Amino acid sequence: MHVFITGGTGLIGSAVVAELLANGHTVLALARTDSAAATLTAAGAEPIRGDLSDLPTLRAAAAKSDGVIHLAFRHDFSTQEALAAAVAEEAAALSALGAELTGTDRPLVTVSGTPVTPGRPSTEADPFSTEGPVGGRGRSVMAVLELAAQGVRSSAVRLPRTVHNEGKGGFAGILTESARRTGVAGYPGDGAQRWPAVHALDAAALFRLALEHAPAGTVWHAVADEGDAVRDMAGVIGRRLDLPVKSVPSETFGPLGEIFALDQPSSSAHTQRELGWRPTHPGLLADLENIQP
Repeated sequence: MHVFITGGTGLIGSAVVAELLANGHTVLALARTDSAAATLTAAGAEPIRGDLSDLPTLRAAAAKSDGVIHLAFRHDFSTQEALAAAVAEEAAALSALGAELTGTDRPLVTVSGTPVTPGRPSTEADPFSTEGPVGGRGRSVMAVLELAAQGVRSSAVRLPRTVHNEGKGGFAGILTESARRTGVAGYPGDGAQRWPAVHALDAAALFRLALEHAPAGTVWHAVADEGDAVRDMAGVIGRRLDLPVKSVPSETFGPLGEIFALDQPSSSAHTQRELGWRPTHPGLLADLENIQP
């Protein structure tokens, strides 16, 4: 396939680009800057200049592709207003991509997060989270899946709160950034809450499988670690950075604080059974050992 991808230079996107190219696909990738375009070219992809707000460019790229993988998101968590603007920008982009693919039976694979199901790990059958700071992202993905009735082979890969590689990425990465900034490897509450995780290279393999094989309107979980305790993450971070480890107020983590405090384990049993996906790369706690002081 000739695949159009947004977010192709990020932690996850760069892994997806490499995965697609290694498996015989060609890649057209959105590039917001000259440096991003150069990075994509060096990786073997064809860059197309534009950003997520450039709807005509998104539609034109989707029109000349055999399938689309959407990964881009403006990660501005500085204020509630900035986060809401990023969610709205993504919603408009997905609407444009879906409109271009309507009636073509081509795949549109989008990204979401694993839901929170109190008392048990969430599964692929659980509904999307539509409340809270990023609830709008859930509503956007639901709209994409509804395109299955309009001739789009739409699917969603739900990522855990931490997608990692070499000790970087996701919520665990934000814990590390906060520790460097504050001098404390902190965690909200008692730290017993569990976060699921996946290595970026394993997640990339699932995006490719969804592009190639996922039936229309389906949901998949890219979860390798069902749930690691946040205080265990903070413990590794503190040891690697030689910092004290202790509980800190949820507000330390800005608009994401309330999400950080939740127990949110997740399962990928259905995904592994139905798509044949098998995570093979290091788990989160092992990968955090790569953090450099």
